[in-house]
Amino acid sequence: MAVRKDTLFERFLAPVVKTFLIDQDELRRFYESIDWQSASNRLSHPGLIYPNYYSSQNFHGIEGGYLNISAAVSYDPITQYALPPGEALVRQGLLDAIQSKPRRILDLGCGTGSTTLLLKQQFPDAEVIGLDLSPYMLVVAEHKAKQANLDIQWRHGNAEQTGFPDASFDLVTASLLFHETPPTASQAILQESYRLLTVGGGVAILDGNQKMLRQTEWLTQIFEEPYIQAYAGGSVDAWMGAARFEAVHTQELWWLHQITLGVKPLPYQSVEFASVADGERGDRQWAMG
Repeated sequence: MAVRKDTLFERFLAPVVKTFLIDQDELRRFYESIDWQSASNRLSHPGLIYPNYYSSQNFHGIEGGYLNISAAVSYDPITQYALPPGEALVRQGLLDAIQSKPRRILDLGCGTGSTTLLLKQQFPDAEVIGLDLSPYMLVVAEHKAKQANLDIQWRHGNAEQTGFPDASFDLVTASLLFHETPPTASQAILQESYRLLTVGGGVAILDGNQKMLRQTEWLTQIFEEPYIQAYAGGSVDAWMGAARFEAVHTQELWWLHQITLGVKPLPYQSVEFASVADGERGDRQWAMG
């Protein structure tokens, strides 16, 4: 088990947030209102093997990270203060960047479903699926969807190997996921996203502004985020290019965040043209098809 780190949040912000901004009694009531064992067992994939980078780390000062019920209970109350200028504005920025009208959407690393619910609200006719490694986060996501009367499917799974068929989604999204995974895992997730998308389908990634994180190192010290410095040193644009996405571009969002978009292009293949003059095989040329 990882050793807890003495972060800026734990030293200075946590006492303020937990004392003045979060209703501890409300959290306790929510915790006690759910049969966590039964609900998590119902949503869990029995054969799922957790990646070591996920199961061996603490996240946000919580021992055991997202495989701890406390992480699921406290995630939303804390996140609303951790995404300036406001969580709703930041998540809506991702939706505003989506120009298509997808019919089938997969939200990877969906957590408690905050972005997943927004996707379903913006695209009510689409089939929306949220996938996450933590069954406890999925329990909260399912609860929120029922409260909002939204029909969303929740899947317990690994974003690197989802198990869905090839070309089965029009849009794949991930919000605040890549800074919580090693770059090798992030790249594997993008390769999996490429496989899952139909031709012309899009991927949309919302996360921290890599350029800003590199220039302002103290931002990486606020929360216990074991992979955020590696994320800051990378490039989602480059990772998407390596995964064969095209039309890749990143736009800043509220200075601290970024949205990176990419499209799965038409496949390229070799086509042989017959020689008109003598019927012999002509030079091999490349064409889209």
